[in-house]
Amino acid sequence: MGVFYTLKDNYTIKDLVEIMALLRSEEGCPWDIKQTHQSIRGNFIEETYEAIEAIDTADTSLLQEELGDVLLQIVFHSQIEAEKDTFHFDDVCDGICKKLIYRHPHIFADTVVKDVEQVLNNWDALKRIEKSQDTTSSTLDGVSKALPSLVRSCKVQKRAAKVDFDDTDIHHAVSELKNQVEELLVAIENKDNENVMEEIGDLLFSAVNVSRILKKDPEEALYRATDKFINKFKVVESMAIQDGKRMTDYTLAELNQYWDKTKKNDD
Repeated sequence: MGVFYTLKDNYTIKDLVEIMALLRSEEGCPWDIKQTHQSIRGNFIEETYEAIEAIDTADTSLLQEELGDVLLQIVFHSQIEAEKDTFHFDDVCDGICKKLIYRHPHIFADTVVKDVEQVLNNWDALKRIEKSQDTTSSTLDGVSKALPSLVRSCKVQKRAAKVDFDDTDIHHAVSELKNQVEELLVAIENKDNENVMEEIGDLLFSAVNVSRILKKDPEEALYRATDKFINKFKVVESMAIQDGKRMTDYTLAELNQYWDKTKKNDD
């Protein structure tokens, strides 16, 4: 016999909170009951990226669905804490509302701003006060380590740039990128595995720096490059099949000839 719950034509956030509490109750779902923050951590990340994909594809119907999935994760984590009486979903809402009011003094107080840049500068200043970040180093430490590394490195560089610790000369930045390639080649030649890892990191960090100076999102740049690789790979495989073979039947040199043909088609 199922648990009684009044079905409706339309539901609100209040209903979502109640349904989640019911699913986690003794009469609820065995799977939902056993979940922890850690066990559903990956779900949160996955649902967020699926919402991003809906944005990227301009699929508003899918976006509505995926935002619901993201909201479910927020309510789920809130319910886990509510059961321990540490905080509730209403506390989450209260906190973000207070943060928005505090960080928009040009809307909710008498601060005057003239442009978007000033708004962002005020936001950063208020954020540093909130988090007791009284040095630039503390703001760098404040960048979440859970972010994708390209995003994190770019944010760290941007924060360092706020105190003019920044190389704005693109030619010098590209030169540094080339130097990192050379240093990586030396580490490879010396078969220094530990240094190879370090040099790869320095190379990627320098590439992010070039991207940032040119005001290009490194995450999006790599996303596009990956898509470009997939599309070219499909063409190479199609060529191989048309010639009556599978890709595994070819040598790398032969496959590279197909690859070169796709590059010529781009030209």
